[in-house]
Amino acid sequence: MTVGDAADRPSARRRRALSALAAFALGVAPAFAQTPPVPTDPPAKWGPFIDFEGKVGTRRNLGEGDLFVPLHQNRHTLIFGDIRTRFDDGNNREGNFGLGIRHMLEAGWNLGAYGYFDRRRTRLGDQFSQATFGAEALSLDWDARINGYQPVGSRLKNLDGTSSSSAALAGTAVEITTTGIQRQEIALGGVDAEIGWRTPLFDAADTTQLRLYGGAYRFAADGVHAVQGPRARIDLTIDAVPHLWEGARLELGLEGQHDGPRGSQGFALLRLRIPLQVFSGESPQPLTAMERRMTDRVVRDVDIVSQTRSTATTPLVERAVLANGQALSSVTTIDSATTTGAQLPGAIAAAGANSTVILTGQFITTAATTLNSGQTLVGGAGALAVHGASGHAATFIAPGGPGTIDGKVAIGLASTLEMGNNGTVSGLFIKNTHIGAGFAVFSDFVDGVIITGNTLYTVKTIGGAATALGLNGGSGIIVRGNTLFVGTAGVLLSNAIGISTGQAATNVTVAGNTFQATGGAINSTIDAQGRATSFVSGASTGNIIVSGTCTNTGAVTGFVSFTNGSTCP
Repeated sequence: MTVGDAADRPSARRRRALSALAAFALGVAPAFAQTPPVPTDPPAKWGPFIDFEGKVGTRRNLGEGDLFVPLHQNRHTLIFGDIRTRFDDGNNREGNFGLGIRHMLEAGWNLGAYGYFDRRRTRLGDQFSQATFGAEALSLDWDARINGYQPVGSRLKNLDGTSSSSAALAGTAVEITTTGIQRQEIALGGVDAEIGWRTPLFDAADTTQLRLYGGAYRFAADGVHAVQGPRARIDLTIDAVPHLWEGARLELGLEGQHDGPRGSQGFALLRLRIPLQVFSGESPQPLTAMERRMTDRVVRDVDIVSQTRSTATTPLVERAVLANGQALSSVTTIDSATTTGAQLPGAIAAAGANSTVILTGQFITTAATTLNSGQTLVGGAGALAVHGASGHAATFIAPGGPGTIDGKVAIGLASTLEMGNNGTVSGLFIKNTHIGAGFAVFSDFVDGVIITGNTLYTVKTIGGAATALGLNGGSGIIVRGNTLFVGTAGVLLSNAIGISTGQAATNVTVAGNTFQATGGAINSTIDAQGRATSFVSGASTGNIIVSGTCTNTGAVTGFVSFTNGSTCP
């Protein structure tokens, strides 16, 4: 062997190796070139749609739109969303938002379950929320459904109500007790169920089917009659509607139900399904009878059931105050059986400011009685208009017999009763029959005075003017519902005056009083004596004149009106 032969051996081996590699590559290349295609998902069986429904009823008419959207599906299972909105001609509005699942069994049944959140505005303007849960089993020939309804959030709304208030003495204070009846609307929880049967008028696989349903429902809550009774319906479903889209459905039906609170109701309905694939250019897949049942409408009660009830409210007890805000507290009773007329001024003074004093019996006094600031003096069986902080108003009738203060002295008693700031006097017979000029009640430069429901009686037999009520200055004075009788029994040059304003008084209300001024040289209902008195015109009404006229009005603003059409000034 030569040196050249040895050098050629590696080269020959390399050529043989490359030839073998090329042959292997040519052999396996076709295998890689024939890679099988990636499998694709089968087309969806069930597509989205909208149902439009109209119901004509014996008691109300309804309209509804229902959007059904498949969220996930395979050959046997469908998960879907369902959104509904509903209205009627009774101003009810409702929306339902639900999720559900249906599964096809090999045994020929479709099983389903679903849950909804419901929101309703009733014809009374209230809004309620509800959770609805249901289950169903559907076959070619039979249906079974059951639903439960549970109000969530506030299930009770207050409507209008009636109340009554009364005022009574409670210890040393006057209290107002308000009781009432509150009308309320309440959302009811409940359950319904039904069983359906396919009539044999059409073949089981036919796209037209007639089914009959029977069931019952019960809805209840405390304080209202249960809404319960039977329900029946007939449903004709046509899945192949001539001249409409592939996948369209037309349903015709009759429904009836009866319960005690709502009576009998009947409906005739029409429901049209529009498949949304028609707007995307897709064609719905052909379906078997059981596959078509996978998109049957979820059957449930049409709205949140509510009823109205009336319930007694919890009594409200609060302290009574007068129109001027003065509280009726620190109540004491002064009886003429234990307190003499001479002791009366001291007893009232001792009761203190802002107190309430009830007088019963007759007190003959020889000195003026003066009210403390904020003090209320009321006669037994006298009435006071009161209210509480809540605004409830009532009339307080003071316990005991009538109270009389008779100012009687030989000479010199200018007034029987003198008012204090923010003082009130009501339900008393106050007399002044002494010799000389005088007043039954005198208000001397004090404000916020209330004089209501009294008889003010002043008669003079010798000398001086007789005046029932003297207002000397002051502001915010209310004179309402009193009888003012004044007379002079023919005393020479003596005047009989119902109300006299000796100094300028402002913001004075004179309403609903009866004036009788007689026997004087001048008989006056109101005499402003030339002072700049200011009457509240709009509130100073309803006064009655038995006798007397408006005299010497002076620089008066506003006016007091009388039932005979006259005014003063």
